[in-house]
Amino acid sequence: MELILRNITHSYGETEVLEGISFNLKHGEIVCIIGPSGCGKSTLLRFIGGLERPDSGEVLLAGDPPSGSLNPLTYIFQDFALLPWRTVEGNVSLVLEDHGIRGERAKAIIDDVLARTKLSDFRKALPRQLSGGMKQRVAIARALSVNPAVMLMDEPLSALDSQTRELLMDDLVELWTRERFSACYVTHNLAEAVRLGHRIIVLSRRPGRIREVVEIDMPLSERPDRIAELDRLQRQVWQIMREEARQADLEIADVA
Repeated sequence: MELILRNITHSYGETEVLEGISFNLKHGEIVCIIGPSGCGKSTLLRFIGGLERPDSGEVLLAGDPPSGSLNPLTYIFQDFALLPWRTVEGNVSLVLEDHGIRGERAKAIIDDVLARTKLSDFRKALPRQLSGGMKQRVAIARALSVNPAVMLMDEPLSALDSQTRELLMDDLVELWTRERFSACYVTHNLAEAVRLGHRIIVLSRRPGRIREVVEIDMPLSERPDRIAELDRLQRQVWQIMREEARQADLEIADVA
């Protein structure tokens, strides 16, 4: 299934947020969206997920969803969004219950996604017993359980320390390598973008427009061993957005 954005434009009152955003996300591709603070990255993701409607433009899904897909689109949030009174398996089962899936069928799905996210031994744990990285693994397992066509990832690693972030990036690559998923991944972290993205869409400062698209022709699994090339790509992306990031920072400071 392919995700298609056509000319997404939006304002909040007199504040222009996004202007003319168009791109396609192909099956099995991770597209990272990056840009200065306040450029509309998370707003764009809400439009893609149907949480809000833009003033103009459209979001389309073309083709058939994956076999057994329960939700074409599903979110992974920065703050994990786990129910504190439910165990790991209970948080995963919640989205299956919404689709009337219970019993042995639910157990088979839960067993599979917990194994894929290295959580099998923690299925009875409550969120308060887990580290930040483990909580985000639960959120990823929950998203995988509905077998989405596209995962919408809104700065999913930004609340984690640097070591945990590295481990989670490795886990995401391992998951993608085993069973290729599609993802629209919003981040402010350049290292994440060049580590995980097949394409990086660089937005301008507000109103967010596509400033440049950086293609990365390097297998995800090889990237940890090609640090020099990743550093070069990271500098390339930073040079594209550096001046506008500086201006956006000053604008935000003025408003505050």
